[in-house]
Amino acid sequence: MGNFCESETRLLKRWSNFQLPNRFLKIGWAIIIGTFLLMIAKKFVDEPSWVKPLLRNIMILGFLMVSISREKIEDEFVASLRAISYRLAIVIGVLYALVQPYVTYAVELLLDPDSAKVDDGYFQVLLYILLVQILFFNVLKRSYK
Repeated sequence: MGNFCESETRLLKRWSNFQLPNRFLKIGWAIIIGTFLLMIAKKFVDEPSWVKPLLRNIMILGFLMVSISREKIEDEFVASLRAISYRLAIVIGVLYALVQPYVTYAVELLLDPDSAKVDDGYFQVLLYILLVQILFFNVLKRSYK
């Protein structure tokens, strides 16, 4: 059992340090800008219903590439800044996802009280992100002791 846990911990540590090479930073930005321009262009043409979600997903992949690409000089300071930025992004993202449906509800209530409802579609994503973070934190905490 000990060997299995050690193997899993090594794998987890290797994945936690995963980064794309620096050239993917430019590729990611190109994908983001290209997708954004396509989203603007599609406003002027009639497209199938699957195009909008596909373009959104491609844009998210571009942002992910930018997020996990190495800097030209990737030192401890940059790694620390990256960890702080991820921590802040998760906290602010969770708070935004919790508050935003109620703001939307309040606006809908003012404009059309009959159709106003609170959307809780964010619940699964937030729960998954927070459970995975807590799981990895506890596994890593045990492995570094």
